[in-house]
Amino acid sequence: MKLRRQKHAKKNMGFYKHNFHFSQPFQVLLDGTFCQAALRNKIQIREQLPGYLGGITQLCTTRCVLKELESLGKALYGAKLIAQRSEVRSCSHHKDPVSGSACLLSMIEDGNPHHFFIATQDQELANKVKKKAGVPLLFIIQNTMVLDKPSPKSLAFVQKLQTDQLVPEYQKQSIVQLKEKEGLAKQEGAKRRKRKRAGGPNPLSCLKKKKKTQEGQEPSTGKKKRRKRKQNR
Repeated sequence: MKLRRQKHAKKNMGFYKHNFHFSQPFQVLLDGTFCQAALRNKIQIREQLPGYLGGITQLCTTRCVLKELESLGKALYGAKLIAQRSEVRSCSHHKDPVSGSACLLSMIEDGNPHHFFIATQDQELANKVKKKAGVPLLFIIQNTMVLDKPSPKSLAFVQKLQTDQLVPEYQKQSIVQLKEKEGLAKQEGAKRRKRKRAGGPNPLSCLKKKKKTQEGQEPSTGKKKRRKRKQNR
């Protein structure tokens, strides 16, 4: 089971390294729920996480997370100690602290430029993290740390990126121009077809009408003229 979990972690780490340029040291942002779960399950985050992620790891947190843990009192005193041993990353809430989840979400805005991992047991926060491309998610399950598989948002982002790389910019422009020309050609063809349909019936297909003879008049023929000449003789 441990080998299988390690394979999954290696595969997922390869995805983020290759597509989102994650590199050592890996910066992992901890929230209070993750620290509390690690304490409850006797997990040594600092010792175990580098081996699991396959590289040097920096445990980080924010002032908002520390403030939140302090406000919760003795129940989360042990989790607060774990968070305090982590490096504090500056956030934009110096004067007005926000909740730990809101603060961590603000740290990964604009495409997660600092390449943070988010470590949390908060399901609501995890769901919001999954809606952002290029943010690895860590959680604890069955006394072990787990790196979640890439989210659909991350997979879609990478697929679009690969498609754009396969088709150069000048080819995209030429494709657009060809489509425009094609549209014009279709319009011209439609106009020509309409003109042909608007014409009258073919005169060759109409039969000539026979001239009606006047009533009481017999048509003169050459034979009658010959008979009259004989009588005169």
